[in-house]
Amino acid sequence: MAAVATQIRIDADIKKEAAALFKDLGLDLSSAVNIFLRQCLLRNGLPFEVKKFQYNRQTMEAMAEALRIENDYDVPGYTDMESLKRALEA
Repeated sequence: MAAVATQIRIDADIKKEAAALFKDLGLDLSSAVNIFLRQCLLRNGLPFEVKKFQYNRQTMEAMAEALRIENDYDVPGYTDMESLKRALEA
């Protein structure tokens, strides 16, 4: 099988993160792209569902609350279960 060079544009941060992930999996970016393309051919389409996620109101409120808590330095954090249990029992 003859290999051909292909040029594509990829967001620099996405490329960096993906390359690190693939390295952990024992792959390089080129091999990962080849796997993706082979899976597209095998399935006669994308190898995963492409859709826009739509969260319900309750989930959106929970995510907003989580962001508020994450950025509120007055909210205590716990590094182990025992500390959390003591705080809950107090």
